[in-house]
Amino acid sequence: MAFSDRIVVIGGGAAGMLAALFAARAGAKVTLLERNEKLGKKIYITGKGRCNVTNACDTEEFLRNVPRNPRFLYSALRLLNPDDMLSLLQELGCETKIERGRRAFPVSDKASDVTKALERGLRQAHVEIRFHARVQKILTEGNRAVGVQLEDGRRLDAGAVIICTGGLSYPSTGSTGDGLRFGEETGHKIISPRASLAGLITKEAWPMELQGLTLKNICLSGRSCGKIIYSEQGELLFTHFGISGPLAIELSSHLPEEGKAEAALDLKPGLTPEQLDQRLIREISAAGKKQLSTIMQTLLPVRFAALFPALCGLEGAMPCNQVTAKARQQLAAMLKSLPLTILGLRPINEAIVTRGGVDVKSLNPATLSSRQVEGLYFAGETIDVDAHTGGYNLQIAFATGALAGKSAAKFLQS
Repeated sequence: MAFSDRIVVIGGGAAGMLAALFAARAGAKVTLLERNEKLGKKIYITGKGRCNVTNACDTEEFLRNVPRNPRFLYSALRLLNPDDMLSLLQELGCETKIERGRRAFPVSDKASDVTKALERGLRQAHVEIRFHARVQKILTEGNRAVGVQLEDGRRLDAGAVIICTGGLSYPSTGSTGDGLRFGEETGHKIISPRASLAGLITKEAWPMELQGLTLKNICLSGRSCGKIIYSEQGELLFTHFGISGPLAIELSSHLPEEGKAEAALDLKPGLTPEQLDQRLIREISAAGKKQLSTIMQTLLPVRFAALFPALCGLEGAMPCNQVTAKARQQLAAMLKSLPLTILGLRPINEAIVTRGGVDVKSLNPATLSSRQVEGLYFAGETIDVDAHTGGYNLQIAFATGALAGKSAAKFLQS
């Protein structure tokens, strides 16, 4: 049976653009199908519109920031590591810069420049790009992908199909789970999708009273089934549902399936318990009849200082000359370990990325080809691999897209 010499890439996001580019550069005839009116719609909103394209670290450090299935990414990162990605963008006319935490951004601070550069590369490689083209079904014959059926009923023949449709986060960009449905319909195991890198809902109501307050240089730790699953220092935001900000969002990717954990805030990680106690002794001794909540302002923001004594079971209006040694020790203990109960994550449509997707065991990590259907490939957020914030998830999309594209081209040439 003769098969088409065309590769169809479904989805024009980060993974899809790289898949199409690498397939075309490897000599394949490529059609890229995008359901929206433009490419890279999710790229436009990453990094608050600046696009944190990657993280300029080595492979081992990179994989330490991938909580699930990191070893699955070795081949993809071998083909396109962060340095390679930055070189590619430079080649295509998008200069980049490295900021705190090795985060890489376009020099212009415009996410649109990243998409424009990649689209320029696609045009140069003679990739056919079709907008407003939503795929309804993957077409197979026997155990082989032979094309796609579009929503309007048209059929597009292909010798290989690469699915790069994203997960379920940011559905307004077109990530509505089509790829997971395609995976399931073609016989692949799907790990139930849920939010990752999302705000955390707390049992305690007091964070809601501090809504909008950001704490910097604190430590957040999380514990599940008696084991510490996360502990990092950084920034935290109190919200109307609990906590968010970099620390909370990163903790969310380490939570167990049910999304519950015991957390604790170390509000003074730079001080040992002994140093903190000595500081409290000095502050309280010098304060005389001043209220306890007032002197807590030397350690915490004003709004938090007013609330904090009550969290320790103490009266904020208590004069400092009435604070006992036991009360002081309660304050010190809570400053070093303020408990929070995590009940779950915010909805998946509010998440930065999707956790879950096509089971990595269904795919060949060396090529990203399906083990079930010949000529079918998956890349990006459709796969059950997700990482911390800091450019890691976009790099995973770029690298897996590149590997799938190059692999599909080689497959058609074999």
